[in-house]
Amino acid sequence: MKIDAHQHFWQFDSERDAWMTDEMEVIRQDFMPADLKPHLERAGIDGCIAVQADQSETENDFLLTLANEYSWIKGVVGWADLRSESLEDSLARLKQNNKFKGVRHIVQAEPEGFMIADDFVKGVSLVGKHDLTYDLLITESQLAESLDFIKRLPEMPIVIDHIGKPNIKEGSFDHMTKYMRKIAQYEHVHVKLSGMVTEADWYDWSEDKIKPYIDFFLETFGASRLMFGSDWPVCNLAASYEAVFYLVKNYVGQLSKDEQDQIMGLTAQKFYHIN
Repeated sequence: MKIDAHQHFWQFDSERDAWMTDEMEVIRQDFMPADLKPHLERAGIDGCIAVQADQSETENDFLLTLANEYSWIKGVVGWADLRSESLEDSLARLKQNNKFKGVRHIVQAEPEGFMIADDFVKGVSLVGKHDLTYDLLITESQLAESLDFIKRLPEMPIVIDHIGKPNIKEGSFDHMTKYMRKIAQYEHVHVKLSGMVTEADWYDWSEDKIKPYIDFFLETFGASRLMFGSDWPVCNLAASYEAVFYLVKNYVGQLSKDEQDQIMGLTAQKFYHIN
């Protein structure tokens, strides 16, 4: 099964989606399953994981409703208030829908120390106890803190979104690799080969500029801990769905069939418990 492990749906709301600045005009519109399906078909993708873009219970209801309607939406990574005293009840309710696979908090927007605070770590740990996963959304400036976070959750299934968002546009590499080598020692941590074109120069990226990053993650984490994600429709800021797909598809073409299968679907299928 070929899986796009990271994409979004939304009905654009200028107030809620204020993070979409004027320079992001191309994504300031609705993006729904009917818009994504043709891209999946052209790429030969069997299903996708819909990931939260808004931190609300309303977002969970929206994504799960779509997942129930479209069988090819194989799972939802939603949001929960991980510091809430009622988190246990919230997770139990969400798990009643078997399409609910995991939780994400937009940590990249939080202040230093947020993700290693006791209440937040305790909440993520509870997510794991409910047999759910955690998507870690950070920037490279948060890698040191992320390492501490990961150390405190030794059995929690964690996947790092967008290869940790290194500043590919400026050629940032050494800082990212220093911490990712340490993180890779924790075998419960996975990485999404997603969001790379939007960390590069939107108007002047190339496969050659991104290839060293994929090389590093393949060497350091191995194919069994990597998964392809389009980050559609955010990827439209820099590239079409097809361009992002073939960026990874062309790269893995040099690998064994087993490694290709893992990166293009099997890793995500196992991580998110997709049947």
